[in-house]
Amino acid sequence: MTKANKFIIVAAIVLLLTTATAMGVSAKALNFIKSFEGEKLKAYRDTGNIWTIGYGSTYNHDAGRKVQEGDIIDKETALRWLRLDAGKFASGVKKLVKVPINQNQLDSLTSFAYNLGLGALQTSTLLRKLNAGSPKTEVAAEFLKWNKGRNSAGLLVEIDGLTRRRKAEAELFLL
Repeated sequence: MTKANKFIIVAAIVLLLTTATAMGVSAKALNFIKSFEGEKLKAYRDTGNIWTIGYGSTYNHDAGRKVQEGDIIDKETALRWLRLDAGKFASGVKKLVKVPINQNQLDSLTSFAYNLGLGALQTSTLLRKLNAGSPKTEVAAEFLKWNKGRNSAGLLVEIDGLTRRRKAEAELFLL
């Protein structure tokens, strides 16, 4: 191998590492999350009985506390909090993923973690398969297993909105 070839290989590796670590939340990811979370400018209890506001934020960044009853924000605040929250989840995803991923994969995993939490991702077969180098179609199929929530009787049931979201995340992951 010539000196020039070695230089090209080292430069390519540096470029790949820089790109991978520089990836953050894309506008595509923010719009994706917004489309599933919806915009609510007055605090409400979500399906898990957690006070939520904006685009699914559970933390009032301006007050430095959890969202609580009576909190009201404007559209700009909702977007700012979405960026903060999604950025936190994207950083968490990047720490958990041990293999190279592209922006679409980061975006889909960020949406997943935004909705379910980093703990769910951390303990998931989805992450285990991804980090083990399983085929991307096998990893994507794991998204669909996370489409359930508790009904009023406390039983786990399939939720149409979660099914739509998981299918969309799986499709985005495969792009």
